[in-house]
Amino acid sequence: MKILIIEDEKQLVKSITTALRTEGYVCEIAYSAAEANEKILVFDYDCILLDINLPDVSGLTILAKIKSHNKPDGVIIITAKNSLEDKVKGLNLGADDYLAKPFFMPELIARVSAIIRRKQFNGNNKITFQEIAIDILGKAVTVNNTEIDLTRMEYALLAFLIANKNRVVSKNAIAEHLSGDDAELLDKFDFIYSHMKNLKRKLTEAGCEDYIKTVYGLGYKFST
Repeated sequence: MKILIIEDEKQLVKSITTALRTEGYVCEIAYSAAEANEKILVFDYDCILLDINLPDVSGLTILAKIKSHNKPDGVIIITAKNSLEDKVKGLNLGADDYLAKPFFMPELIARVSAIIRRKQFNGNNKITFQEIAIDILGKAVTVNNTEIDLTRMEYALLAFLIANKNRVVSKNAIAEHLSGDDAELLDKFDFIYSHMKNLKRKLTEAGCEDYIKTVYGLGYKFST
């Protein structure tokens, strides 16, 4: 799952990215509105953490731009402790949630997870597809009630495919989802082929049907 952090306090950004990456999230960072605007127009994110008090432009302006482009990204606004007016404005503009500084990282992680469940998985903590079950909170995958051992990348890849089931997803979209800004540095998407091959092998060995179909020239499709 890919997160965009729009925040100018570098120490706070470091703490947030450390906490989220420990949970298996891919993090991208924008320290200013200019950086943020460039990223949100090019990429889609599972969740955006948006500080309202940026040095160049109000985060509310960025939020309005996200919504004007009908972006599906979940947005959590970060506000000053007593800024009720900012919270109300942000929620009225379409933010999904808010956090007031200072906050605890476990609460941030819980809210990010809740946004993703609500946006992609209808609020469910457990996602099932035929014999596959994914525990979103525990980040565990079972096939026919037997847990299989997946790497962080393999888990993220499977969750992404199931979230987009019955749709063709391009190799570019998968690369961006798994690696964020680093995707453009990867040569010929070899890492996608490697993770896809290992994921398919582990699912098959666990007795799972092969739901991952290669759509030549386009990408992959997860379907029965």
